[in-house]
Amino acid sequence: MLTPRTAGPDYIAEDTISPAVESSVSAISWKAILGGAVAAAASTVVLLALGVGFGLSSISPWPNSGASAVTFSIVAGIWMIVVQWLSAAIGGYLTGRLRTKWVRLHTHEVFFRDTAHGFLTWAVASLLGAFILASAASSALGTGTQAAATVASGAAQGAGNAARTYDVDTLFRGEKADFSATSAQSRMETTRILASGIQSGDVPAADKTYLVQQIAARTGISEADAQKRLDDAIAKEKAAVVKAREVADAARKSAASVSIFTALSMLVGAFIACAAAAYGGSLRDEHA
Repeated sequence: MLTPRTAGPDYIAEDTISPAVESSVSAISWKAILGGAVAAAASTVVLLALGVGFGLSSISPWPNSGASAVTFSIVAGIWMIVVQWLSAAIGGYLTGRLRTKWVRLHTHEVFFRDTAHGFLTWAVASLLGAFILASAASSALGTGTQAAATVASGAAQGAGNAARTYDVDTLFRGEKADFSATSAQSRMETTRILASGIQSGDVPAADKTYLVQQIAARTGISEADAQKRLDDAIAKEKAAVVKAREVADAARKSAASVSIFTALSMLVGAFIACAAAAYGGSLRDEHA
């Protein structure tokens, strides 16, 4: 049988317990967060500009000169991690040192608030970079890779166009030059036939037969020699298309690598900002 609890030296009546008083001030120190975010964003701009300068100096439009697109994307990804590491550390540390001291709080709560402030600092700095420094960030992330890919793609495309014109011209080389309108129309028709055939994978047999007859009739060479000229021209066209696709695929892989490195660097930045804010906050409380 239960007996009612009687008042004693360690007994406190329930009606005498006063409820905990909730603070009317938010636990978030927005001034410290904004200050750290601005410092982090400014540091990011400086470091990105430095990286763009180094990146553009490492590539070259000349063949077999400068860093390749793959090498550039790897270096750019590593640099993005370094940028996030340094800028997040600066912003988080300043946030931790600049916030007001929280009194009568458990050390675990203080640690949580500091890490939360560091995360918010990183988030605000990321938003500032997205909305205010979009052009600079875009330039740092993609300009070098796009420049390397554009140079290579443009060279391949230019080489393909030049080869196409040259190949068509060589098909009609005869004993004497022919500048008649009929010859010009035949060249244009041949160009369209080759372009359509290469785009679909190969020139149809009927088109090949037609072109061999045209080449033989206009140049005065045998159909066997005309067939060889045509096969050589088609082989060169296919090689140019394969080269252009290889360049495009390399650019795609480089862009994907840079995007992955960017996401990883931002995650690293978030962690560093939280750790730096906790460290700065501990120093602030220790020396306050």
